[in-house]
Amino acid sequence: MTTPILELNDVSVDFDGFFALTDLSLSLSHGELRSIIGPNGAGKTTFLDVITGKVRPTKGSVSLRGASIVGLSEQKISLLGVGRKFQTPRVFENLTVTRNLELAASPTKEPFSLMFKKLGPTAKDEVHRLMDYVGLAPFAKVLAGSLSHGQKQWLAISMLVAQSPDIILLDEPVAGLTDEETNRTAELIKSLAGEHTVVVIEHDMEFIRDLGAPVTVLHQGKLLTEGTLDEVKSDPKVIEVYLGQAD
Repeated sequence: MTTPILELNDVSVDFDGFFALTDLSLSLSHGELRSIIGPNGAGKTTFLDVITGKVRPTKGSVSLRGASIVGLSEQKISLLGVGRKFQTPRVFENLTVTRNLELAASPTKEPFSLMFKKLGPTAKDEVHRLMDYVGLAPFAKVLAGSLSHGQKQWLAISMLVAQSPDIILLDEPVAGLTDEETNRTAELIKSLAGEHTVVVIEHDMEFIRDLGAPVTVLHQGKLLTEGTLDEVKSDPKVIEVYLGQAD
């Protein structure tokens, strides 16, 4: 039996008596694309915080490639191959698109090397490949702060990919995007699965449908149900707590 790349077993997070997560168990396979949905307060952000080491679970286990990562620092977990994009794209707005990607692609994260050491040809090729892939090549010399919101989202995702993580965690990647940008983002994310394990947290149900990935529904910190989008939308429990009567 293949070991899951990421596994949470009976994870609970207690914030002074408030349980943000309760006995949550979930596993992800290498190369899997998974969508996570749920109403505000469902525990989605805490779920990501636990995986990345920002929050330590009160009880339960979190394993990466079969080894526990509970208690490791955010930096250590990142170096082990877990990348996260937050709701607001985090880019260096006073640096060019190219320089943002060069910093992300640098094999060393030491400050001196980041500032002064030049990238090797392989890393440079990857930077240009990523810019071409997400349509940012025409903006290579543009300051990131001048990009549209959608372009910043693509740059932030590209910066994650440049770090070659095994797991990519995306928190609301299409919030504030136009319909065209949303469609392009769906295609970008689907293309990442296979080489990477990708977890997407999102409220936009049409975007979730476009991804076509298995859906996990969280509610009040617990796993409510899993399945295809059509299956979870027709689940009475989901209709009651989250999706209402919408088609």
